[in-house]
Amino acid sequence: MKKKLVAVMMAAVMTAAMAGCGNKAADESKTDTAKDAGTSQEAEPTTAEADPTEAADEKDAEGGETTILVAAAASLEYSYTDELIPMFEKANPGIRVEGTYDSSGKLQTQIEEGLEADVFMSAAMKQMNALKDESMIDADSVVELLENKIVLIVPAEGDSALAAFEDIKNAGTVALGDPESVPAGQYAQEALTSLGIYDEIAAKASFGTNVTEVLNWVAEGSADAGIVYATDAATTDKVKVVSEAPEGSLADPVIYPVGVVTASEKKDAAQKFVDFLQTPEAMAVFEEYGFTSNIG
Repeated sequence: MKKKLVAVMMAAVMTAAMAGCGNKAADESKTDTAKDAGTSQEAEPTTAEADPTEAADEKDAEGGETTILVAAAASLEYSYTDELIPMFEKANPGIRVEGTYDSSGKLQTQIEEGLEADVFMSAAMKQMNALKDESMIDADSVVELLENKIVLIVPAEGDSALAAFEDIKNAGTVALGDPESVPAGQYAQEALTSLGIYDEIAAKASFGTNVTEVLNWVAEGSADAGIVYATDAATTDKVKVVSEAPEGSLADPVIYPVGVVTASEKKDAAQKFVDFLQTPEAMAVFEEYGFTSNIG
């Protein structure tokens, strides 16, 4: 009897021990499963997170916005910013246009020094031809787009006695574009030289870094007279036009060419802009600002 009781007690102890081991194994299994689940849940966000650079690249690849830079003569700024660029962007929603405006000579130098422009439009053939000769403009993209005129202006306020282009010699102070870099100044120099009075005028002239500066000096009354493009004079009622340069005083007409910069990495978009400028709609805008078409 005593042996039987001991045997029963030993069996109970073993059963309890085995149950404990089983529960421990089950708990460990649950813990391991939970850990595995937690590891899996933590890994999912890492897999789902998108690299910002890759996302941007994907956007571009899917037809994201392209931005082109147009380097244009200062006399084009109003027509570009007010009407032409908005018109182009509306018709080409995937392309955005930024502009930089200055004298054609300065823009030429900036392009030569690495300005990442996609389109260049100058106020004279000289700067365009120089870049083309340096293989910095695609020759087959160049279009001799517009024609302009140079005019003698005086402040709208006041009683100026100037009545003809050559009367500029009677002005006390004169504003001209710097012939070294400003096409309007080069044309002025040529016209005044043909009239035999350039040296006399240059001796009392202030030379602006672009044609807009010359216009502003006359508009503000800082100069008694100045020579600018007809299109510039048309942008403000603070000046009045005395006369155009006499016929024959310029060897060649004032031509504005436009072309695609050879180094551009966005040539398709750049060419679209050049093509747009030749459309009847764009030409109508240019004519509103005083230009005339030079493409037939």
